[in-house]
Amino acid sequence: MVHKHDVLIVGAGLAGLRAAVELSGKANVAVLSKVLPTRSHSGAAQGGIAAALGNEEEDHVEWHIFDTVKGSDYLGDQDAIEMMVSEAPEVIIELEHMGVPFSRTKDGKIAQRQFGGHTRPKIGADGKETRVAIQRACYAADRTGHVILHTLYEQCVKHNVHFYSEYYVVSLIVKDGVCRGLVAFDIQTGELHTFHAKAVMFGTGGYGRAWKITSNAYANTGDGVAIAYRAGIPLEDMEFVQFHPTGLWKLGILVTEGARGEGGYLKNKAGERFMQRYAPTVMELAPRDMVTRSITTEILEGRGIDGKDYVHLDLTHVGEAALKEKLPEIIGFAKTYVGVDPVKAPIPIQPTAHYSMGGIPTSLFGEVYLDEKGTILTGFYAAGECACISVHGANRLGTNSLLDGVVHGRRTGKQIAKFLQTAEFSDLPENADKQDRARFDELFASTNFKESYHHIKDTLRDNMMTKTGVYRNEKDLKEMKRIIRELREKYKNVGLRDKSRNFNTELMEVLELGHLLEFSEVVVEGAIARQECRGAHWRTDHPKRDDENWMKHTFAFKTDKGVELKYKPVTVTKYQPMERKY
Repeated sequence: MVHKHDVLIVGAGLAGLRAAVELSGKANVAVLSKVLPTRSHSGAAQGGIAAALGNEEEDHVEWHIFDTVKGSDYLGDQDAIEMMVSEAPEVIIELEHMGVPFSRTKDGKIAQRQFGGHTRPKIGADGKETRVAIQRACYAADRTGHVILHTLYEQCVKHNVHFYSEYYVVSLIVKDGVCRGLVAFDIQTGELHTFHAKAVMFGTGGYGRAWKITSNAYANTGDGVAIAYRAGIPLEDMEFVQFHPTGLWKLGILVTEGARGEGGYLKNKAGERFMQRYAPTVMELAPRDMVTRSITTEILEGRGIDGKDYVHLDLTHVGEAALKEKLPEIIGFAKTYVGVDPVKAPIPIQPTAHYSMGGIPTSLFGEVYLDEKGTILTGFYAAGECACISVHGANRLGTNSLLDGVVHGRRTGKQIAKFLQTAEFSDLPENADKQDRARFDELFASTNFKESYHHIKDTLRDNMMTKTGVYRNEKDLKEMKRIIRELREKYKNVGLRDKSRNFNTELMEVLELGHLLEFSEVVVEGAIARQECRGAHWRTDHPKRDDENWMKHTFAFKTDKGVELKYKPVTVTKYQPMERKY
């Protein structure tokens, strides 16, 4: 079956839906999502979306730009950061007018709270300037992503955007340097479908499911980046994977940074607020990479609670009324999943794999690059977490992810609309789904297969957690590379026990595992090569940031011989790199 639309958007998170809203009324737009759209992982974002509105205290766009550049550990491209941050106030007001129910100040403005790494300058009594935390995160209690996602979905429905819900994309159709569509299967029926389009956009989210402890939804298996990589598109800066400081112990479920923004303390087994040692001016509101390493160090040095691998996030002093008003979801999560009432007792937390700074390389307008020189693949676009523009560099500040999704979804939608003014449908290759159909036939015909996909997946995730986690070294990374290659060989012998076509989740998990293995190898290769510490990439055997040799982006290419790495300089405009202190 062949479907035809002007534009196909894959992924129904903030980037995808915001692009769809932008294109509605201008083109025939369809959104494909492997989950029901309102279950997209953007809905799990809790604490806020950044913009220098200045509703609670004085703030300026330039301060936000500086914080984002510094927070990226100077790997973020400064032209991209300036564009994103400058558009932030406008997109927030747009969201408000679409109907997003933001929390309010007493005088009716959009309320804002503190978040890690967002600061303002302050002149001390000694005349020296320091930077202290600022209220910059616009929020809707601790359901910010959820309400924005639902509002954008309602806007899409209102404007007749066509949805293919529970469709799983398996490949791009690219020929002669032009993206012409994609192949997907209907999860409900198991049937393969071919989609023909003038333009395709990926907004497929991140890839945290490659790690054992993660805040990511089960759907976040990096399908988009893996499919693009197989189609001949390089991946950028994949070694930079953010661990959020506060995931619920053992589960990884996110406890928003907004909890620390509302005054939460981090404490070790002695009841000590240990952030005093690591970031004395902003304490718990240091950027995520710093807080994560601080917690991990406390645990590794034996100061975890009861000698175990967690510390406490203490909110008991914040007060029941404030917690119920501003963090109701966190109260519910803690009670449900770890049996703790945050009003009365501290929450056990540990770092959790959270956000993918790397991804599909794009221009400032979402056009996908085919190489480090800026060659564009006609008709293919990406935005949101699956893309790398790069606005987050080596470490993303909290609340800049929702901003990234909305700003670049909107901007990419505008760019696609411009492209459509002259674009025509390019012919589909004959039997465009031939390879995918052969793969499906092979899986459904499989008998007496030797390997369990569950075992391969668990082995991958366990080892990625210990060998490609918060702290890394060459020995562990090279061992991880060997493990992945071994698992990829085993994966060739995976089959299906379930031969049914309807809602065959085993089929989907097997395909997802192939994607996990594909991009994990890229993560590890990039991490082995980058011999320095920067942001979320922390090499214990190379304990310094090395601006002379590593102020550059990694581009990973798929070749017959394996992963080939090339590099591209970081764009620096105003802010020269300096040591990061908070």
